[in-house]
Amino acid sequence: MARHKMVDGVQIPLTAEEESARDAEEAAWAAGAFDRSIADLRRDRNRKLAASDWSVLPDVALTVAKDTEWRDYRKALRDLPAGLTTDAEVKAVTWPTEPGA
Repeated sequence: MARHKMVDGVQIPLTAEEESARDAEEAAWAAGAFDRSIADLRRDRNRKLAASDWSVLPDVALTVAKDTEWRDYRKALRDLPAGLTTDAEVKAVTWPTEPGA
């Protein structure tokens, strides 16, 4: 299916050179899918870590069991991107469950 562009309000088919350039752009975008997904995952992971920073402050009084739950949760978050090699794997990540306070 031919692609088109708009020039002065008129739809014009792309030239062969423009088609090739567009194909290259689309291939480059597809090749970067993993990098974009892993960056999104790390951003979300960092937000979750920041939201749980309170749990490791020295003046927070948690039971030993709760302290362990929070530390395990934070470790699971930090370890999360390890071993992910494809965009599909990143999109299928199951986030660790945040412990109750």
